[in-house]
Amino acid sequence: MAAMVYRHPPMPHRSWFPDRLEGARVVLRRHTPANLRAFQRWYTDPEVARLTRYQDGPMRPEEIERFFAARVIGPESLALAVHVKSDERLVGTTAFSQLDGDNGSALYHITIGEKDAWGRGYGTEATRLMLRHAFDTLNLHRIALSVFEFNERAIRSYRSCGFTIEGRSREAIWRDGRWWDEITMSVLEPEWRARESRRAARDDEARAPSNGHGPERRGKAPARRPALTGQPRP
Repeated sequence: MAAMVYRHPPMPHRSWFPDRLEGARVVLRRHTPANLRAFQRWYTDPEVARLTRYQDGPMRPEEIERFFAARVIGPESLALAVHVKSDERLVGTTAFSQLDGDNGSALYHITIGEKDAWGRGYGTEATRLMLRHAFDTLNLHRIALSVFEFNERAIRSYRSCGFTIEGRSREAIWRDGRWWDEITMSVLEPEWRARESRRAARDDEARAPSNGHGPERRGKAPARRPALTGQPRP
């Protein structure tokens, strides 16, 4: 099998993220070692494990420690902590993985581990912040994710952010005494940009007094080359 040849040498993953991404309700920050305690609580919870784990049952404490060290605070980690902006409470984690600079793609992951924070829109806003960073700063073209068929709340959230279902692995997950599909969803940069333009136009129209004119039309953004082949744009 031929070896993969990269057009440019890889750059340190840490440089791909700022110290924070801030929205109206959540702030995303780099994880600190102190966040391990929250991870241990989240990923030993059977209800969280049901929605996030391929294996049946929660993670063992030693598994969580290895995962946290390698994938959350490791030198190549692309994970950010989700904090509620009003009180700085840590409620979850979000990340990219498998970044492909030649083809401008990545996989997306998010877990809201604090169950009393479910259904409050924190995960949706965190996802929108990550997509904006992926498309505006990292210049990616495609973001994909996988989600279990029974996780209807997550699917609704992803749809609201612009993801569409592009395929499924049939009966890939055994849960609750039956088989479920694993669903693949994705969003492309032009789709996301058009959706964001429509959202901005609706917001402008809602804020502006009626003057008999419709919202300003925004032109379609031109196609762009895959990035992650140099420093992210400021």
